[in-house]
Amino acid sequence: MEQKKRLELIIERMALARARDILEEAGLTGYTILSAMAGYGGGRRWRRSDLSTAEEMTVVISIGDEEKIEKALAELHKLLEAQIGVLSVTTVDVLRPDRF
Repeated sequence: MEQKKRLELIIERMALARARDILEEAGLTGYTILSAMAGYGGGRRWRRSDLSTAEEMTVVISIGDEEKIEKALAELHKLLEAQIGVLSVTTVDVLRPDRF
């Protein structure tokens, strides 16, 4: 097992294309995008069915080397200044490090 960094971003769908570009420009070779179904934040509960298409939330997960994650973080920070979103980075152990 080898340690890598895992980036998890919850962001409005309207900002998803820019978030993907940032990850790719940082050299991250893969990511997964999931639809967020419901949540609680900003003092209110929300469900996907309650939101317009532009407000829908997505979850982006990417695992990579620390240097690539750090490079992405600088640009994602700028993106989150203008968008609703949550970003976390954790250390994970991966079984096949050559895939990241």
